[in-house]
Amino acid sequence: MSQSTLLSRRKTLQMLAGIPMLPLGAGASTAFLTACGGGSDSSSVAFKSVSFTSMAAPTLATPAAMATTTVGSALKVTFADDSTQSYNLAYQPFFISGDKVSDGKGGTILAGGYLDINNKPIVDGTVAGSERQYFSDAPDGTSLLTVADAKVDGVKGKPVFAVVQFEYTTWAQDGKTDMYGKLPSPIAVLTLDQDQTTGKLSLVKYHNVDTSKVHGLWITCGASLSPWGTHLSSEEYEPDAFSIASNTMFKAYSKNLYGDEAKANPYHYGHMPEVTVNKDGTASIKKHFCMGRISHELVQVMPDQRTALMGDDATNSAYFVFVADKEKDLSSGTLYAAKVGAGFSIDPAATTAAALTWIKLGSASSAEIENLANTLKPTDIMTVVSKDPADTSYTKIVANGKTEWIKINAGMDKAAAFLETHRYAAFKGASLGFTKMEGTTVNAKDKVAYSALQNCQTSMVAGNAANVPGNGVSIPKALNAGAVMALNLRGGQKDTAGAAINSEWVPVDTKALLAGEDITADALGNTGNPNKICNPDNLKFSEKMRTLFIGEDSSQHVNNFLWAYNIDTKTLSRIMSIPAGGESTGLHAVDEINGWTYIMSNFQHAGDWGGIHAVVKDTLDPLIKANYKNKAGAAVGYLTGTPKQPSLKS
Repeated sequence: MSQSTLLSRRKTLQMLAGIPMLPLGAGASTAFLTACGGGSDSSSVAFKSVSFTSMAAPTLATPAAMATTTVGSALKVTFADDSTQSYNLAYQPFFISGDKVSDGKGGTILAGGYLDINNKPIVDGTVAGSERQYFSDAPDGTSLLTVADAKVDGVKGKPVFAVVQFEYTTWAQDGKTDMYGKLPSPIAVLTLDQDQTTGKLSLVKYHNVDTSKVHGLWITCGASLSPWGTHLSSEEYEPDAFSIASNTMFKAYSKNLYGDEAKANPYHYGHMPEVTVNKDGTASIKKHFCMGRISHELVQVMPDQRTALMGDDATNSAYFVFVADKEKDLSSGTLYAAKVGAGFSIDPAATTAAALTWIKLGSASSAEIENLANTLKPTDIMTVVSKDPADTSYTKIVANGKTEWIKINAGMDKAAAFLETHRYAAFKGASLGFTKMEGTTVNAKDKVAYSALQNCQTSMVAGNAANVPGNGVSIPKALNAGAVMALNLRGGQKDTAGAAINSEWVPVDTKALLAGEDITADALGNTGNPNKICNPDNLKFSEKMRTLFIGEDSSQHVNNFLWAYNIDTKTLSRIMSIPAGGESTGLHAVDEINGWTYIMSNFQHAGDWGGIHAVVKDTLDPLIKANYKNKAGAAVGYLTGTPKQPSLKS
């Protein structure tokens, strides 16, 4: 093939930018280029739709498939002339946490390694004579992005960056010391070399983001990519400032971060961090204190670049919306919490949606709330008691699964709104009734947001001690398998005080889109129907593929799955299986970077056994230990594709 012909065919690929093209294997790329042809008329083949074939769930007939990331699905592209192109999917990791990878300076660095406030390694000394730096088995939120005019040594194609955060580590290396929440979450920038012929991404450089200026990070869970190209992180399960003196986990966190178990301030955690990647593959970070101190799973910023819908991963959680004062700037704005109207249901067959109205909690800048966090003690803000004081100046609330009576101190409403957000929202009458509200994402074309409820239980169930009668969130019985809700987005809305909400992307109702199904344990141990979603967590929507991707955090599926749901055809397809005992994380559907489409996916804590794993544990445990560093490591990577047939018809 002549150089001019090759360049012509590559140009054709760029002309077909509407086609989602997964990164190809080296042998497949030539076949695809040949299939596209070199003539200009090839550009007339319009992309029409995509679909996924569904893979079977692995079983003990193939235990190796249950003990690793298994992909048996395919992506099928249909063109306007009804010709098709298919790609068999596969999983490609960048690394397993605990690997030594390139630091871009000629040395190596520990992937997922933990650092203290001075950026020094935190050492696991639980096994005498085998001391090593702690590293995470729980990679989570990931954003794939580009930076204008980026240049990084070692990149031969084009530089692409992935920001990856690590939520926690499950155990110390002795296998007995519980480390959940006791280490400051690391966050890293991966510089990736994008091959312009195949789309393949290769790791060139790993850079730890310095989080010392934002007081370190706390339990970073899901993440999203902002419309302006920054990584929006999270800090879930905000530590309760009123009981912090007895919180041994938080004391251990403070000791590992600062070397002093009393130094960390609980009001510095439970906020929304934002990472900006630089041209050289380094990055800076800031923490937005004005978006509410809640159990931030992740935020989804709408196309207006001002409105953020926030996942709240808690018992007695709520829908929260933040409307920034300026586009592309989350450093100041107004915080709202939703009140759910009549008719709430988790049944997708329900014919009506429950209306949402919005209570304004307050307006503030990040700087002023950080200053309050630095200077106030919880008792400066409010009084909280666990027994009825028989005093009408107190208000009864239910927050974080507990009934309390609170009294806001004079002049402290703003501090309460932004530092004690759950309690204050309940005080103001918001519907704090959901359980485990996880991922959020948006379908911009249809103006619909999607929100995952990992479980529908406890505070959602009528008669439960955590359920609040009359707050709109009430179901007759638990659905442990969870549901995905759809929220219509509209402009012209007013808050409950009658003031206009300055956004065209306000959720106005909520209705179930998909639901799991609780079952009696099957032969493998599943207590959720394995052919339906179960305990949905990560959500990402692809505009071009018209597909909602759903990652599970399930204690009911023996293997957690990654699903693709086509919102037009209503087809649900299982596209990947996670190692047994692990959780599907790090989901990011990327419609196009330099002509290529990517589906990012990680997993956490493979082999974290529960009661449902009794049938498989003895068989799978040695396999998972062999695959993932004695269960201490986990994969960060993406789905690749190989063309199944050799031509595209024009």
